[in-house]
Amino acid sequence: TNARHKRPTRKVPRSWTAEELATFLAAARPQRLYPVLHLTSCTGMRRGEVAGLKWSDLDRANQRLSISRTIQSLAGQPVEFPVKTRTSRRCIDLDNQTMDVLGRWRRRLTRDGLPHDADDWMFVNPAGRFVNPESISQLFHRILRGLPDLTRIRFHDLRHTHASLLIMDGVPVKVVSECLGHANVAFTVHTCQHLLPGMSAAAARQFAALLGAHTR
Repeated sequence: TNARHKRPTRKVPRSWTAEELATFLAAARPQRLYPVLHLTSCTGMRRGEVAGLKWSDLDRANQRLSISRTIQSLAGQPVEFPVKTRTSRRCIDLDNQTMDVLGRWRRRLTRDGLPHDADDWMFVNPAGRFVNPESISQLFHRILRGLPDLTRIRFHDLRHTHASLLIMDGVPVKVVSECLGHANVAFTVHTCQHLLPGMSAAAARQFAALLGAHTR
């Protein structure tokens, strides 16, 4: 084929195994901003979405987070944007452990005399100012440098890791797509297509077992 007409190959998103993610989170636990890394890993939220959370976004009774804004740092100031698309605006259910992590974080802010009211940023630096999304990535890479055995991934790949682990564990792609706020399911499938060969082989075996169970 003519090289000119070849489509550029997109790099396959890299992701961690559950074991690698657990190793990373264990190493991250002593860090002040561990709750940011825990929340990202357990929800697949985008970096700017996590940085843009306020305490009013957390519904403690129903264990849910509503995501409606993202922030970027411009000249050291947080600039709020509405999230990318209609589907990016979403509610995410949180597990008990993540609720505990956030509860402990809020108590720590209270103890340190830092802002923690409904209209305050959920994640603040020791001076009580918003956490710059760039500094979240820098923290991630600093921890990763101390773990030479782990696969090198980008901060954004925590999102791919979250999706991949759920899909490999049998969670329907449509559910994963809604959690991530993807515009459509096709995009989620494209992002996780490196998993599909192994999964379709497993599906073939599963179907044979299903049929075998009813074959006399």
